[in-house]
Amino acid sequence: MTDYEKLLNEAYEKIKPIAGKRERFEVPEPKALIEGNKTIITNFLQIASYLRRDPQHLKKYLEKELAAPGKLDKDRLILVRKLLKERISEKIKSYVGEFVICKECGKPDTELLRQDGFMFVHCLACGAKHSVRAKIR
Repeated sequence: MTDYEKLLNEAYEKIKPIAGKRERFEVPEPKALIEGNKTIITNFLQIASYLRRDPQHLKKYLEKELAAPGKLDKDRLILVRKLLKERISEKIKSYVGEFVICKECGKPDTELLRQDGFMFVHCLACGAKHSVRAKIR
């Protein structure tokens, strides 16, 4: 092997672990616009479908956490309050942690189940089932 090939292989070995750390589950960033005293999340349905959750459930969670009433209008969510995109993104990440990611294996392959008045996250990957602390109906 030439010196060039050795250096190329060495560089590849250093880069490969970094490239492999990319997660397969990356929530889309919310596209938020402020119009007057309203914040409009234009890609709301895209986010809800990516999370495989009912848009109404995600809407209620965001309304509660952001203390802002809202309504669905086609594929966007209109919140009656001026909100920063970073704050919305933070609340979506907390929703993912509570209602989407499995606590056992850390995978997003889950579904929400209701049993006897309680809500559970059931993991389709490992079969684990854990209760949800937040109360959203």
